[in-house]
Amino acid sequence: MIRGILDFLRSGAPAPSPGQRRKLFFDRAPDHIYAVGDVHGYDDTLGRLEDLIVADAARRRGTKWLIMLGDYVDRGPKSSAVLTRLTTRPLVGIRRVCLAGNHEAVMLDFLGNPSPDHHWLRLGGMETLQSYGLNMLPADREATKNLLRSLIPAAHVAFIESLPSMLQVPGYCFVHAGLKKDVATADQKDTDLLWLRPVAFDGNVAANGFVTVHGHTPVAQVEVGAGRINVDTGIYMSGVLSAVRLSRREPPEIIQSR
Repeated sequence: MIRGILDFLRSGAPAPSPGQRRKLFFDRAPDHIYAVGDVHGYDDTLGRLEDLIVADAARRRGTKWLIMLGDYVDRGPKSSAVLTRLTTRPLVGIRRVCLAGNHEAVMLDFLGNPSPDHHWLRLGGMETLQSYGLNMLPADREATKNLLRSLIPAAHVAFIESLPSMLQVPGYCFVHAGLKKDVATADQKDTDLLWLRPVAFDGNVAANGFVTVHGHTPVAQVEVGAGRINVDTGIYMSGVLSAVRLSRREPPEIIQSR
């Protein structure tokens, strides 16, 4: 918690609006940024991708960040393990920053208001509960809340609650889903940052002087354009987890694992 507060203070970000997540703004970018698309409970694949990123980073000089673009839970078999990895296993020589995805937001809503007909369960939430050892929900709501508290580590819930919705450095803006057109980054709302879907790949024009890097909308292969990069290759359908490396004076490079 203290580390998160220090990161927030160092970022120079304004205080979040009521009901909105933090947005992180940095006036300097690291030398290399790795951005990872939607994980969706595929911890083994994420582990292999992290190994590839660490090996790639070891060959490069300068500062390195790894930015996770959200949707760590649901659909895949090991959501609990993914959250354990992100909360307890730092990477050697790389600063990891995790952003919120819409699946984390819906999971939190379920934890606060659990019911057998909650829409989260139809979005892959049942697989997430199974990763914590829960295969059936009690009929009583209070009993369900108590069971969830006993099975889901408080550190996992606190991590999801603390996730920022956006990170911006000179030249790039990182979000889970997308940015609303003609709205300043500081004024963007979480409903758009976590849920917006682009109508088409408008990656040829860099709006506002930066490239938007996002996931959320699955594509057959990573889309790289002058104005937008989409790194969600739909792991729960394709089996492929993707990342893009953004380095100074080098073109973007795609890194993938299965």
